[in-house]
Amino acid sequence: MNFKKSILMGTVSAFLLAGCLGGKDEVEEFNKPALYWYKKIAQSISKGNMDKADEYYISIKSEHIRSPLMPTTMAMLAYAHMNNEEYLLTNYYLDEYNKRYGADITREYTDYIYLKASFLGVTDVNKDQKLIIDTISASKMFMNAYPSSQYLPLVSTMLVRLNMAQYLLNENIAALYSRTGKEEAAKIYRDKNRDSVVEISDIAPPEQGIIGMVFD
Repeated sequence: MNFKKSILMGTVSAFLLAGCLGGKDEVEEFNKPALYWYKKIAQSISKGNMDKADEYYISIKSEHIRSPLMPTTMAMLAYAHMNNEEYLLTNYYLDEYNKRYGADITREYTDYIYLKASFLGVTDVNKDQKLIIDTISASKMFMNAYPSSQYLPLVSTMLVRLNMAQYLLNENIAALYSRTGKEEAAKIYRDKNRDSVVEISDIAPPEQGIIGMVFD
């Protein structure tokens, strides 16, 4: 089963199973069938209780790691966390999926979703410096690995936005050093921008932030 089908099945299941289980959650539950945990996860997602869904995932993983329900469970959780803008957890479940079920055709899609989640995880240019650098690198790796990918236009756009964010970050740091009289340090960051694929004239001040514009 590929990742897209797993997401579709998981989304449908979350709605269909939401009303199947009710009442209080037991304090301790163990040695349950895989379908039981799957229903619990679907119910928790439908209610927006992602913490509980993650707890139930630990149970199904520890008790039924080889269950045929596992691919759908991982895909469902990855998609739900991305919808909640919880991108680190999205990538955790994508990593889990790729380690166990990463066939070539599926791997391209999950690599794209992983990249998209990392991209959307950049919320503050000044605070997310490492994430910006890592995602730029991951974008280039994706383009090299899948030169004919249907997702290439989106990845290319993400890469441009990330380079813009990196450029603005360097300019902000340089300006800060200039204000404090540290011109040599400021020059280091302005020199970095000389090798950038974008120029300041390419960047219009965004209303919603450079990162989010791609998928708005």
